[in-house]
Amino acid sequence: MSMIVAIGTFELHFPEVHTLKEKRQVLRCLLDRVKARFNASIAEVDHNDLWQRSTIGVALVANDRTLLAKMAGRIEEILADHAQVEIKDYYWDYV
Repeated sequence: MSMIVAIGTFELHFPEVHTLKEKRQVLRCLLDRVKARFNASIAEVDHNDLWQRSTIGVALVANDRTLLAKMAGRIEEILADHAQVEIKDYYWDYV
C-alpha cells in the first residue's frame, strides 16, 4: 500500500476587509469549512499580520492520487466561492 500526500499553497487577497480582526474572521470560516468537510490539515502559514493578504497551506493524505486531485479541486472551489476572498495564486504538490 502506498501513501500519497497532497500539499497545497494558496495566496489569498481580501479586498473588502479593513482590519486584521475582519480578516481573521473570514479566514477562520474558510479554514473551519475545509477542515470539517475534508478532514484536511489547513493553516495560515504566511502574512499573518497583514489584513488584506494571507498564505494558507493545506495537507491531504490518501492512497489514491485521483481522489486527492478531486479533493484538491473541491477545496479550490470552496476558497474561490467565498465572496470576500480572491485567490491570487495556488499550486499543489503530490509526494
